[in-house]
Amino acid sequence: MITASPQALANHPLVPHAWLRMQQRGIRPALVEQVLRYGRVVYARGLRFQVVGRREVDFFATRGINLRAAEGVHVLVQPDGSVLTTYRNHDLRAIRPCKRKHAMHH
Repeated sequence: MITASPQALANHPLVPHAWLRMQQRGIRPALVEQVLRYGRVVYARGLRFQVVGRREVDFFATRGINLRAAEGVHVLVQPDGSVLTTYRNHDLRAIRPCKRKHAMHH
């Protein structure tokens, strides 16, 4: 079996941390490519989160594209387009913009 090189992933270079996490978490390069191609985009904390949730799985299933294995996979993309890390989390509400610190009023 040929494994994809860290540089050859859907035109997004992988930082070494991302490659390590993919291997540790059993997230195959093909899943990351599906998320980058079909996942919804959420901007938060200075990063682009691309995520496949139930909505994407159902939407693309009607078009003959099976994303079931990618459901819950998050790919964090840095502003330069490189993949920072990947993980699984089925709770898409966990992606939140930075919490704003409120000034104390005296």
